[in-house]
Amino acid sequence: MNPAEVYILNQKEPYRSMLLELQILVTATLPNLELKYKYKIPFFYLNGKPFCYFNVTKGYVDVCFWKGFEITKFKELLVTENRKMIKSLRYHTPEAINSEVLIPILKELEVLY
Repeated sequence: MNPAEVYILNQKEPYRSMLLELQILVTATLPNLELKYKYKIPFFYLNGKPFCYFNVTKGYVDVCFWKGFEITKFKELLVTENRKMIKSLRYHTPEAINSEVLIPILKELEVLY
């Protein structure tokens, strides 16, 4: 089993369910992404370049976008928190995951690669 998948499955609930749902959304939207385990977290690569990653921290799941500073859609929902390149969507509960926001962001970023 891929170490990134082990990371996801070893998380406590509700984070495990959230990560699994996010993984399904991301891979269904962009099937050409490659899931790797880098920096001790699940990291998605597109065309051999970092695309996005999942991080469970401080009571939420962070979906971080490598070229997040170039995103134009849903900018008001993206968190930067002292990061120059990376922006993220934060989810505190499974119900907060909104595919109508995540999918357009993923598709916008795909064009940049």
